[in-house]
Amino acid sequence: MAKKPGSLFQLAVIVSALGFFVDVYDLLLFGIIRKPSLAALGLSPAEVLQKGELIISVQMIGLFLGGIVWGILGDKKGRLSVLFGSILLYSIANILNGTVHSVGSYIVFRFLAGVGLAGELGAGITLVSELLPPSKRGISAAFIASFGILGAVTAFLLSRIVDWRGCFYIGGGLGLVLLALRVSVHESSLYRGLSDKHVSRGNFLMFFNNRERFVRYMRCILIGLPAWYIIGVLVTFSDKFGTELGIPGIDPGRAIMYLYLAIAFGDMSVGLLSQWLRSRKKALLIFYGVTAVFILLFFLQRGGSATCFYWICAGLGYGTGFTVVYITMSAEQFGTNLRASAAISIPNMVRGALPLILLLFKFARGYLGYLTGAWVTGLFLMVIGVVAAIYTKDSFGRDLDFVET
Repeated sequence: MAKKPGSLFQLAVIVSALGFFVDVYDLLLFGIIRKPSLAALGLSPAEVLQKGELIISVQMIGLFLGGIVWGILGDKKGRLSVLFGSILLYSIANILNGTVHSVGSYIVFRFLAGVGLAGELGAGITLVSELLPPSKRGISAAFIASFGILGAVTAFLLSRIVDWRGCFYIGGGLGLVLLALRVSVHESSLYRGLSDKHVSRGNFLMFFNNRERFVRYMRCILIGLPAWYIIGVLVTFSDKFGTELGIPGIDPGRAIMYLYLAIAFGDMSVGLLSQWLRSRKKALLIFYGVTAVFILLFFLQRGGSATCFYWICAGLGYGTGFTVVYITMSAEQFGTNLRASAAISIPNMVRGALPLILLLFKFARGYLGYLTGAWVTGLFLMVIGVVAAIYTKDSFGRDLDFVET
């Protein structure tokens, strides 16, 4: 039976949650099977680290470019066009990724998968934000994000019983199956109403031709940077950090599973907290505080146990639940004619910033050493995020029926 308009569990919310599940599965799969897949291609341990950084950087560049392309299409052609097109692209790319026999083809298919993965979450949250009343937007976004995060846990568990090629095939197959569910999802009425308004839709340059709008856009991006410092540096390369901290035998795949399982709880918690406080910004800053505490604990655990290491990764994940707030804020900060462009491109600008974060980390560790360089990088990004959040307007309960001119 179809859910009534405004229901938290209407088809658009359920399909968006399932879509993000597949999105996260595919997005984090490389981090989980990085070592066995690259070793199977004949790379040495040193090359596994070096090429691993290159491949994840290329994937994130794909996300960066895809965020722009899918965002523009989301405002010009509709939110549903992105939901269909993005999942089709990354599903095919992941199936092809299971056939690779060289690093070069691995890089090409991870780039294409990155482009495809860019559209899923932002388009889903944009659609649901426009379909649901303000009182349910935060909770629906938290539900989508927290359920979707379980895709990382599924990827880890499957990696223990299926070889790395099979993991890619499963991810692509799940995406193709999901396409069938999307046929019954309807476009939002706010977007359909744009046809009666003489406004520019999906004009990406509008983020740069107005100073106030540009600053608003950049703040939303800066708020998210600490999340991918944690995901892309501390946890993706947790085996190296474990060695530096005197905790050998750390499995990056297990660390990612702990991180993302906790992010699922963090997403739901921060969504509920923002509803209770009636403030996106207050909830965001509280979870920044949680994140900062666990970053500190991460670097203080010298000579500790692997079990403690994984639980600290879980604590980092719980704090990183703030991601659902900044993505929801990104959708609420901009008018209907630019909303998809903002909500899709902003999280992918953040993901796409990972190569720059890795370069910053490499620069810092070249002068300060591995561990000191890592925490200095984290401190810099946390300060930037906090300042950006303080100066961002709280968007809780905002009426989304407006346009950018």
